[in-house]
Amino acid sequence: MEAERQAEQLRRIAIAALPLWPLDVADVTPIKVRENAVFAVQLRGGAKVALRVHRLGYHSDDALRSEFIWCDALAAQGIEVPRAVPSRAGRPFELVAADAGAQPRQVDIFEWIDGRQLGTAESGVGSDDAVVACNYRTIGELAARMHNQAAAWKRPPGFTRHAWDAQGLVGERPRWGRFWELDALSPAQRLTFERLRTRLRKDLTAFGADEANYGLIHADLVPENVLVGPRGVRIIDFDDAGFGWHLFELATTLYFIRRESCYPTALASYVTGYRAHRRLRDEDLRRLPMFLAARGTTYLGWVHTRKGEPTAEELTPALMELAEAAADDYFSAAEGA
Repeated sequence: MEAERQAEQLRRIAIAALPLWPLDVADVTPIKVRENAVFAVQLRGGAKVALRVHRLGYHSDDALRSEFIWCDALAAQGIEVPRAVPSRAGRPFELVAADAGAQPRQVDIFEWIDGRQLGTAESGVGSDDAVVACNYRTIGELAARMHNQAAAWKRPPGFTRHAWDAQGLVGERPRWGRFWELDALSPAQRLTFERLRTRLRKDLTAFGADEANYGLIHADLVPENVLVGPRGVRIIDFDDAGFGWHLFELATTLYFIRRESCYPTALASYVTGYRAHRRLRDEDLRRLPMFLAARGTTYLGWVHTRKGEPTAEELTPALMELAEAAADDYFSAAEGA
């Protein structure tokens, strides 16, 4: 019931926002409704755009503006990313409330990108090795080109985005939540993740963060955010983009397919594509288990901060299993080093 109430509230915000854009709207259909809600907006004449209602408090207005600034800079380098549709006032987003007295939400509209999702976390990305190799090689190329642009780019004054650094991943207040406090963990699992947190904090700090291995990253290149269409592979949804390790980008891309038979092909293809544009040392690549383990903790933090929500409760057992396996692999790799 609460989920239905929230979905209806988000739809009302979307409907209330549309007159703020110079669009001739025919229909509005939800695509994804979570903390952020994304709607397909059908325009008269056949065109479509995507409308996004942001979760409360995730980004400041300055941080959201910075997302658009980076996307514009990427597009200027020939990297195809979703482009914002300015409102009637010429702004990339507007603040809109569904009801009088309600806290307004940030709402933005993007050009529509044709294509199908590469896959989903639940169903994977398919088993055709040739297709997987082609897609992940392209994803690797795009990731490297984004990292190159970010490394060479002089960010404008006021640019601000969150960080997927040691503090943001395993500090006292990780960006997605204190994963080691998840209620569903058994006492033994809690000890495992407390041990993991301590080890990650030490090893991430020792790995260091400089221009060669750290910078602006998309940070959410999961299969749902990669579209395959008439114009090839396109990346969408920069909502989680921020400062982080380039290997964290790779770990995020691969995390949900680690148990699939296509995983070795996807990993090798991403690396091949990445190395066509940017250096990636073998000695750094050997740290991938560390970043997979770190990525796993973020999903536990995500469900921990959404106690009682149906989606979080449904995903918790699978996310715990994946995160524990990633932790075990990391510990084993560290002991064998």
